[in-house]
Amino acid sequence: MRHWEKQTTDLAHSFQLNGYVFVPNFVTGADLARLTSTVDRYLREIAPQLPDTDVFYEDKTDRTTIKQMQHMHRHEPYFAEFLQGRAARLAEVLLGEPVVPQGVEYFNKPARVGKPTPAHQDGYYFKLLPNHAITLWLALEDVDRENGCVRYVQGSHRHGLRAHGRSGVLGFSQGMLDFPQPDDLAHGVACPAVAGDLLCHHSLTIHWAEGNTSANRTRRALGLVYYAASCQDDVVAKQAYHEQLHQELRTTGKI
Repeated sequence: MRHWEKQTTDLAHSFQLNGYVFVPNFVTGADLARLTSTVDRYLREIAPQLPDTDVFYEDKTDRTTIKQMQHMHRHEPYFAEFLQGRAARLAEVLLGEPVVPQGVEYFNKPARVGKPTPAHQDGYYFKLLPNHAITLWLALEDVDRENGCVRYVQGSHRHGLRAHGRSGVLGFSQGMLDFPQPDDLAHGVACPAVAGDLLCHHSLTIHWAEGNTSANRTRRALGLVYYAASCQDDVVAKQAYHEQLHQELRTTGKI
């Protein structure tokens, strides 16, 4: 039995209270080696063939500056299996009900050029009724304040969605318009991690990350997203969001 499986009650309570939970050593040893080697192979062999909608670069002229990839489970069976395994069971424990796996994403902040991630709530993108979902953020290497660790506003998941608007950040197009409020800073928590550690946050939990100011360290991680089985698409909100994006792209001359 894994360490976290002995503490499911405590983890669920902490998640419900704070909107996030830290699970150390979720992937270790040979499992971690296989995971990182599969990510490396994916970057070499699959990423160059992905459409622009599935891969984003800090600098499009430099293919080593990949900052984000989406839908990895669609292109590599290993990630589809990983999405359905222990991570899904943990997501069910934390959300308190069965879950529907959504996908595997890759996040990086290349050294020196990795930009900050704007403060946001994942639920703004998800558009769910109720907005009850979870993201599992798995560190692939050591992450600290210098190279851009994740930061949370403790307990923010209990106060609903805040207003979001265009951020101008590729891969995170929407950021919170009224951040930070005094309470945000008072309850802000930085979450350093080492390779194999897992951060789990609710879809309404406010989070952000600074840029990577290190000289030669990347900040690589995977994100696994699960919706609670009780959720449905908020069709009206999704339509309004897509119309808004279309208008923004038209205004900026990108379509």
